[in-house]
Amino acid sequence: MEEQAKELRALMNENNFNTSGSDHKTRIIAITSGKGGVGKTNIAVNTAIAYAQLGKKVILIDGDLGMANVNVLLSVVPQYNLMHVLNHKKTMNEIIIDTEFGFKFIAGANGFAKIANLSNDELDYFAKEFASLGNADIIIIDTGAGISNNVLQFLAASDEVYVVTTPEPTAITDAYGIIKIITTEFSDQRPINLKLLVNRVHSADEGKRISDLIINIVGQFLNYKVEYIGFVYDDPVVQASVIRQKPFMAINPTSKPAVCLKHIVGRIEKTEVATDAGVSNFLKKFIGGKKK
Repeated sequence: MEEQAKELRALMNENNFNTSGSDHKTRIIAITSGKGGVGKTNIAVNTAIAYAQLGKKVILIDGDLGMANVNVLLSVVPQYNLMHVLNHKKTMNEIIIDTEFGFKFIAGANGFAKIANLSNDELDYFAKEFASLGNADIIIIDTGAGISNNVLQFLAASDEVYVVTTPEPTAITDAYGIIKIITTEFSDQRPINLKLLVNRVHSADEGKRISDLIINIVGQFLNYKVEYIGFVYDDPVVQASVIRQKPFMAINPTSKPAVCLKHIVGRIEKTEVATDAGVSNFLKKFIGGKKK
């Protein structure tokens, strides 16, 4: 697999995927969690809206390769998805969906796990297609919950990784678990920019208490720094949005959860995009991080 990765990186350079440094500095964010049910996909969808409202060109990719469901929250029935690209039936640009919320959406699909076993030609094709997304300002990848190889590939290649948790003890334990795996699997390759978001809190103090707990444990036992980026309130508007299949940023943009995400995105936007950001660098890290 390492030899395969080397060959593909050479192919990428030969095909001039903006690897010379002229790549548009796309900020690629992976949103993940140690367990399901913590509101990860809801956070991903509404974060995309928050960025779009700042005037950013945003693409949301459903990277939950076993239980793709971003389209459900958007009330969209995709005609095509990532599998159509891998099977050479459609190009990446042909499967992009314009949403009513100001961002573009790429649907995931069951069976996308085959990317772990693609041939060199298939990897080259996928790289070329993904490179076509390089004009976006923000690419958000809603990963699957847990620690499959495909989830880890997305996390290792992204510029920033948002780990979503809740105050529930099981969610806290699983958040630490996913952070531990990320840091031990990829710390020898490059630092992973990990950020922690605490969802469904009842107060700012609760969010800070949970974040301090996780960050202190990570620092003590893993010797790794995780940044706390904020919290999102528990609020009935979130469940109502799920039932209506419309994001809470659209249903009630002044609700507590919506205001929280706007503040989080506003703070993050004030930070500089990493020097190794961009789609071409994502592809090099994604392919280079594949398991042998």
